[in-house]
Amino acid sequence: MLVLVAPGQGAQTPGFLTPWLDLPGAADRLAAWSDAIGLDLAHYGTQADADAIRDTAVAQPLLVAAGLLSAGALSDTLAEHAPGAVAGHSVGEITAAAWAGVLTDDAALGLVRKRGLAMAEAAAVTQTGMAALLGGDPDVTVPHLEKLGLTPANVNGAGQIVAAGTAEQLAALVEDKPEGVRKVVPLKVAGAFHTHHMAPAVATLEAAAKELAPADPKLTYVSNRDGRAVASGAEVVSRLVGQVASPVRWDLCMETFQEMGVTALIEVCPGGTLTGLAKRALKGVKTLALKTPDDLDAARALIAETAEASDDASAATAAGA
Repeated sequence: MLVLVAPGQGAQTPGFLTPWLDLPGAADRLAAWSDAIGLDLAHYGTQADADAIRDTAVAQPLLVAAGLLSAGALSDTLAEHAPGAVAGHSVGEITAAAWAGVLTDDAALGLVRKRGLAMAEAAAVTQTGMAALLGGDPDVTVPHLEKLGLTPANVNGAGQIVAAGTAEQLAALVEDKPEGVRKVVPLKVAGAFHTHHMAPAVATLEAAAKELAPADPKLTYVSNRDGRAVASGAEVVSRLVGQVASPVRWDLCMETFQEMGVTALIEVCPGGTLTGLAKRALKGVKTLALKTPDDLDAARALIAETAEASDDASAATAAGA
């Protein structure tokens, strides 16, 4: 079974969209989205520097646009061999909602634009941020973070937890790491996402959600809240709204993938983060990160290979019945 996933904020790098705009129709598609949301996505994806694309109001629409563009380049193959499940990390959940048919691409871009602006405004109230903790035992790490006033905002599995809080709290964490944690790595984000610091953004998104007309997912949609598959479009949108102020449980998403029998995982552009986690947590699962269009042929081959293996397994089961 194939799982298609979208990365979250922090995965973006300067110029990462440049090669993708050479694909037929990609530049026109991006231009139309830019006009619709009032943000020059092509500029930020090809010319802007690291500081400019670190801005939450820019990074979030840029990541969703990148995910839709790169998955769109595989649309013919995915139409023939649909993934068994889709999911996204943090803002990547909006990308996944579009893949699943819960939101149109235009609605997804409109929602993420409002999300990014609302979260940037909330982040401006207090100087906050996030840092990844490498190594350690969650049973030890989580209480230690709470002692320092920090929130385990992303529980990513494979030995990684992301802490979020004020600049002072994060500085204290560097000086007082939990037992077993090898390193504390600051993330390229502009606020303490998925914590109480983002509560003001929830109200904004609740209002924005009322303007949406979500459809029920056509593909299995796995939620960050608890790793469960969600079958209602209205429930997907409700979770997208609440998720900005609640922790991301990517560890539970990966557990669900495993229970579903995942054999392959493709991470759309700018891929790398989630495939790295999968390599450590989902042993034996083939992974592929879409970094540039040069990766598309390998992705098509993996999709076809996974579908063929699934068909063979189904035929063997039917023959033995």
